[in-house]
Amino acid sequence: MRMLPLLGSLAAVAALFGWISSRVLRLPATIGTMLLTAASSLALVGLSVIVPGLHTWTLRMVREIDFERLILHGMLSTLLFAGAFLLDLKYLSKEKLAVGLLAVLGTLASMLGVAVLTWRIAPLAGISASLLVCLLFGALISPTDPIAVLELLRRVQTPKNIEAQLAGESLFNDGVAAVLFLALLEAVRGASPSALQIGGMLLLKAGGGLLLGVLLAIPVSFLMHTVREYQIEILLTLALALGGYAIADAIHISAPLEAVAAGIALRRINISHPPASISHEELNRFWAAVDEIQNSVLFVLLGCELLVVSFDSHSMLLGGVSIVIVNVVRILSVALIIGLLKLVQPGHASSTIILSWGGLRGGLSIALALSVPNSAGKQWILAATYIIVSFSIVIQGGTMDLYLRRFSPKLLADSKM
Repeated sequence: MRMLPLLGSLAAVAALFGWISSRVLRLPATIGTMLLTAASSLALVGLSVIVPGLHTWTLRMVREIDFERLILHGMLSTLLFAGAFLLDLKYLSKEKLAVGLLAVLGTLASMLGVAVLTWRIAPLAGISASLLVCLLFGALISPTDPIAVLELLRRVQTPKNIEAQLAGESLFNDGVAAVLFLALLEAVRGASPSALQIGGMLLLKAGGGLLLGVLLAIPVSFLMHTVREYQIEILLTLALALGGYAIADAIHISAPLEAVAAGIALRRINISHPPASISHEELNRFWAAVDEIQNSVLFVLLGCELLVVSFDSHSMLLGGVSIVIVNVVRILSVALIIGLLKLVQPGHASSTIILSWGGLRGGLSIALALSVPNSAGKQWILAATYIIVSFSIVIQGGTMDLYLRRFSPKLLADSKM
């Protein structure tokens, strides 16, 4: 399918399903959109019995969408930039230690925990997987997805300090996990990087991405300060979001962390200018709209991917067990981080339950799973990842607001302890 018909189709489906979700199902737009797209995909499979060739045609159309490239080298740039640019910097600054520990130590602990448990349990589900392959699976499924998490936080009333921890972690830990994933992917393909090399790669790629984002934000903010047309200011932020990500990608440093650093740095520098010299309201409205529109399109794509994921009884069984593994490891790793924080900062306010249940997985994990070689167990990894992501978005994301409404007074009190 050509690009223009593809974009038109995705926009039309996202708009229609978003309207149905809001007006008929009374569900959050993203959750309803994904459910409706997945249901439509299954309905097309069923209709192929009546209309021969329908499933084949639909499958061919979906396979023409390069999901991995579209996410990792396209939509992720503006989604991460928007999320970072719209963050509450006051609370993020207060929670920088928590965010750093959750993004680095929490991701490492989760990756190792998921890998070891999966390695032990996979044979019971009839799947043979080496520890290295399980580490690869742990690296792609451990980071919380910033796209899903930020959409959740816009919807639910979370205490501001916990919101900053969850949003900040989700924006930074994907860059950490991506570096670990790429190093493990090279090992699966035959390379043998040492732990020291992986650590050096993490520092170089992550540090380089953060530095580049800050350096590029400085001249962009200066140019924004010198004009009075908000349209030009918006174009300058778009150039930073897209161009900075492309530069980081080209020189092989962490493009996701570059986008996050650029968004945060630009917001921070803009605040230092006189309020009248920057079109804050117009910029906020633009990036909020971009974020929400892309989220809707992304969740349509997630629903469509159901057609190309190969499920069998073994991968479905492991996927179901992996839901438990991932969430148990998440709870334990978050509890460990909060325990360490309270040793360093007595009285630190947080909530293990909110951070654990609100740590959603999303399109980033599926995009990474699609890049796993077939020889490394791509079929079961992709199927298990899709099952975990679906549970995370629909069940965890769908119940978070209900949970907070039910326990909000207690959680607010606990978060101040």
